[in-house]
Amino acid sequence: MAPDRSRKVTLKIPRPLYEKLQQVIEGTGYNSVTDFAVSVLRDLAATHELAEGRPYSAEELAQVKERLRSLGYL
Repeated sequence: MAPDRSRKVTLKIPRPLYEKLQQVIEGTGYNSVTDFAVSVLRDLAATHELAEGRPYSAEELAQVKERLRSLGYL
């Protein structure tokens, strides 16, 4: 049975970032940039869920900013 495409949405990112991520995932267990992005976003969402109800510490904010910078968002 084919996957239910109605349960997915499109996330648009700049092409240079996509191409950079293609290089990042070479030789890893990720089959596609989409798989990698979903994994990173799940981790980020899980971190957020754990932090709900309390503000991020200065160290946590620095870690998130560094992660975003390494992914090309900052």
